[in-house]
Amino acid sequence: MPDSYLQTVKEVYRDAAISPDTGLCCTTSPVWQLPGLSVPPAMLEMNYGCGTTVHPRDLVNSPTVLYVGVGGGLELLQFAYFSRREGSVLGIDPVAEMRAACAANLEQAARDNPWFQPDFIALREGDALALPVEDASVDVAAQNCLFNIFEPADLRQALAEMYRVLRPHGRLVLSDPVCAQPIPDALRQDPRLRALCLSGAIPLADYLELLTDTGFGTVEVRARRPYRILDPAHYAVEHNIEVQSVEVCAIKDPMPEDGPCIFTGRAAIYTGRKELFDDGNGHVLGYNQPLAVCDKTAAALASLGREDLHLSPPTWFYDGGGCC
Repeated sequence: MPDSYLQTVKEVYRDAAISPDTGLCCTTSPVWQLPGLSVPPAMLEMNYGCGTTVHPRDLVNSPTVLYVGVGGGLELLQFAYFSRREGSVLGIDPVAEMRAACAANLEQAARDNPWFQPDFIALREGDALALPVEDASVDVAAQNCLFNIFEPADLRQALAEMYRVLRPHGRLVLSDPVCAQPIPDALRQDPRLRALCLSGAIPLADYLELLTDTGFGTVEVRARRPYRILDPAHYAVEHNIEVQSVEVCAIKDPMPEDGPCIFTGRAAIYTGRKELFDDGNGHVLGYNQPLAVCDKTAAALASLGREDLHLSPPTWFYDGGGCC
């Protein structure tokens, strides 16, 4: 596909800024209801995402946050709720009309929320492939339903840029569609379907591999839900193809010598007669007490062949804790 597909993306979102389209994306998680937070209706109409990238446990100690692809400003406002200081949230978007619509929505948010000041958020022209942001300068970087639009080489570049601007142990929080079955090339090569977040999805395993190949030593799969169906009545497919929405956090931890730690919601449970089980590698399990483990640790424990160790399959829901 020629590079001009990115121009189609800009045109789609320029139109969506001028005339909000509530059906452009299908947000698969509810909007955060936070004390004292009032969200302007226009922001909700322009909530062009497939999940959420706002997780309170990422946002302690008033972090500096980068958000790429500003939409109507909803997640910018939510991030600012946790980082209430000038310039603490940076929004990047290449579409002037989208930045203008977002700025107008933020002005309305300031009228609706006494705690909020528009200067908490800095809107800046730029795109994900060349972020106008200094190296190692942000604590949290995020994007919602954007990176699936990119062709493979551009996706690798966008991830490398996010990695570059994060501080050590910083978090890249992503919400994107992934595909459960192969998407025909004819759909993948359609620039408008790609811009609409329908045909650029890749398998989750490939998505996670791209993150670890970028250098992220820890990856958390926090949610996985149905997103859209590509059906034969509306698309050039032979059978229904399910597209799913995932929420993932990639942490800029050092890469372990034995490979990345990827958490997919697995747990180890010890059912033996002794009070504790210690595998000698830092994993201590109490009787019938589930311990969240990364896929690497789950595989190592399973290889022991013990009947008193139960390893659950991935739940695709991980909310912290556990051991690697």
